[in-house]
Amino acid sequence: MTGAAVQQDDPDITLITETAPIATNTHGGRAKCLQRLVRLNLPVPRTVALSFRSVHDIAEGRMPNLAQLLEPFGAHPLLCVRPSSEDPDWGGPSAVLNLGINDTVHAALSAKLGEEAATRLYNRFVRTYAVHVERLDPDMFSDLPDHGPDALAQSLRAYREETEEDFPQDPRVQITAVLKSMARAWRGTTARLLRQAKGAPADAGLGLVVQEMALGLGRQGECGSGVIQRVSSGTGKPRLTGRYLSQSQGREALQRGKQSLYLARDARGESLQDLAPEAFDKLVEYTELMRFRLREEMQAEFTIEDGQLHILDALRVSRTSRAAVRIAVALADDGVIPREEAICRVDPRALSEMLHRQIDPEAKRDVIGKGIAASPGAATGKIVFSAAAAQASAARGEACILVRRETGPEDIRGMHASVGVVTERGGITSHAAVIGRGLGLPCVVGVTGLQFDTKNQVIKARDGRTFRSGDLITIDGSDGDILAGEAPLHEAAQDDAFQSMLSWAEEFCDIGIRANADTPADALVARKFNAQGIGLCRTEHMFFDPGRLTVMREMIFADAPADRRTAIDRLLPMQRTDFIELFRIMQGQPVCIRLFDPPLHEFLPSDRAGLRELAEALSLPLSDVTRRVESLSEYNPMLGMRGVRLGITIPEIYDMQARAIFEATIAASQDGDPVVPEIMIPLVSAKREVELVKTRVDAVAAAVRTETGRDFTYRLGVMVETPRAALRAGEIAPFAAFLSFGTNDLTQMTYGLSRDDAGKFMSEYVKQGVYPEDPFHTLDTEGVGELLMIGAQRGREARPDLTLSICGEHGGNAESIAFCRAAGFDYVSCSPFRVPVARLAAAQLNIRPTLPPRAFKTS
Repeated sequence: MTGAAVQQDDPDITLITETAPIATNTHGGRAKCLQRLVRLNLPVPRTVALSFRSVHDIAEGRMPNLAQLLEPFGAHPLLCVRPSSEDPDWGGPSAVLNLGINDTVHAALSAKLGEEAATRLYNRFVRTYAVHVERLDPDMFSDLPDHGPDALAQSLRAYREETEEDFPQDPRVQITAVLKSMARAWRGTTARLLRQAKGAPADAGLGLVVQEMALGLGRQGECGSGVIQRVSSGTGKPRLTGRYLSQSQGREALQRGKQSLYLARDARGESLQDLAPEAFDKLVEYTELMRFRLREEMQAEFTIEDGQLHILDALRVSRTSRAAVRIAVALADDGVIPREEAICRVDPRALSEMLHRQIDPEAKRDVIGKGIAASPGAATGKIVFSAAAAQASAARGEACILVRRETGPEDIRGMHASVGVVTERGGITSHAAVIGRGLGLPCVVGVTGLQFDTKNQVIKARDGRTFRSGDLITIDGSDGDILAGEAPLHEAAQDDAFQSMLSWAEEFCDIGIRANADTPADALVARKFNAQGIGLCRTEHMFFDPGRLTVMREMIFADAPADRRTAIDRLLPMQRTDFIELFRIMQGQPVCIRLFDPPLHEFLPSDRAGLRELAEALSLPLSDVTRRVESLSEYNPMLGMRGVRLGITIPEIYDMQARAIFEATIAASQDGDPVVPEIMIPLVSAKREVELVKTRVDAVAAAVRTETGRDFTYRLGVMVETPRAALRAGEIAPFAAFLSFGTNDLTQMTYGLSRDDAGKFMSEYVKQGVYPEDPFHTLDTEGVGELLMIGAQRGREARPDLTLSICGEHGGNAESIAFCRAAGFDYVSCSPFRVPVARLAAAQLNIRPTLPPRAFKTS
């Protein structure tokens, strides 16, 4: 199939042979794959490759040596031109078939194939040339017949009327126009933006392959075309799939629906195996050979011409996240690739998608709004506008989606009762986003395209449609879409392949992976994914249970220390019970508990109805309650009396929490491995703050030891979330066993930017290059990262055994994990459902330097 040798006048025009100088980075993935098929002695039609440099010259108006290009194909060839980008996912212009046909060739083909078949080829090329090469309006052919004796004449007439020229008869004119059109289309703005969105560099090159047509039309035996692959693109399970269509070209078999045939024998209808068993057997043999020799599941495009099989092209099988994992595991299990390579072939985000339900990728989407994809997964439910309504809906057994302008701690119970959350405001690290990821709850925040009227419980779409409480919507937290009605969903898929991938990743992961878990349910999920402990337990979430909230409010309203102590004493057993359950679930694993962090006003109502209810519960005049709530409100709560500032001002809160932790430690250690709790002080900015809290915590520990006669150990550390704490880490470290960087707040304070409001303009900032990425989504390694490096260096200089970690949401991000590994951090902590993602990302970072580039990509 290789044909006669070509005199290589132009080194950028290369006949594809076994030894030709073809490379992916000079000629593209398709050209290199075709060469590999030639090396396997597969029946590939004669093909010439044009390099990136040649296509660049064509776009600039410098044409290659056409005589040299066409020489391998002989006189009057029919050709196909296809794009060949470095990465097949980057796309390229549409292929052009039957190039070279004209009146003379049409006459010769009519004698060989029959006039009807020859006319179909000619008519198809005329229309493709008009639309894709001359850029004429496709509607010019909409009223013309596709088939019949007069179809070609009408197409030629329409072309002449539109261009005022006859259709070009010279094959050199045709190929010149086709090459120019494809080269320039690659450089167009839309094409460039689309491939850059898929990770292509701005100057990515395009190659072209010019291939002799193997016609799927004829009268001497079976003729047709089709595609074949050995696995399901949806599940990755072994299943011979594809379609075949007699008397066809290209991918018509996939486009003609019921007219197409099955490949293998099937009770539902006729198959290629029935029509051409020898060709079918060869196809099965060839695709199996590709799998083992190309080390990948491939989809082959083929043509049968007068009974003879031709392999025109082969591409990496398209696949869902579920299929990607199963395919990689199967290739490793069969010895085609090593496990290390299988790990590196799976995008960590694929595991995230497998943990949650997803919208069927084939389903039609009625998108009514779009926001930031804050927590992956998809869900369908009835709209509710309050936490109370969500709880009522759950009690009735009805799935609901909580719609809020923004969520706060008081909405957590409503979020627990919902199947998904939508907020008008917020960014990737807003309250709804962080809690949603922790719960494994689909969440879309910072929504555009919808008008929220929460007072009247209505959301309005731009097209005028109105959605009220009780209406069904579907949200996609993996890409940020909000859809009208119910969309078909695929269930989560934590199957055997998923478990194998997780266990392999754990073997190669060289940094600790903990989970951020606030409740026993979170801890159970963390255990399920083999998290190496809890890196952040936010204790304030335990206070929003209705029974506890009233007691919490009594403590806030207490004027005298004795009254405050009475309320706190009632909270103590509640906290202790929570911690005992948490410790027992995580038996033998470290649990890092952050002391109380939020400002007190978050526990108080803001609307009149809530204030009235609080006045009744506390037996106080409404005016007194209103004044007290107003006095506790702050202009900027994020920078006000919260965290350690609250613990120093009202030390009884931290005293109570420390006692609850120590008493729970003793209780949980009685029937299992000893628990070593870690106590973390939030929002530190000065050494003296740590000294004051440490003194009181140590005193509580001594008291508990004395009262119980039991000994225990604990570790006290600091949550570094202010720039000053990072800069003064050398002073703080001697008083702390660990520093855990809270990158959410540290990013806010470093940028002077609210994470809840950033979504309003962040996409525009990224688009205009102000920031390379959203710093709340991907760790800013230059600015915030420098603070982490300074804090780590100064902290370890003062205390060499200091444990370092990050516990912000960046902990589940691959780029952030790479930074932490390089900086010598001991572990990262992230939402429970991101633990598998973080572990796979860390394993890949450890493995990649040991593998050749071919391990990560198939041409």
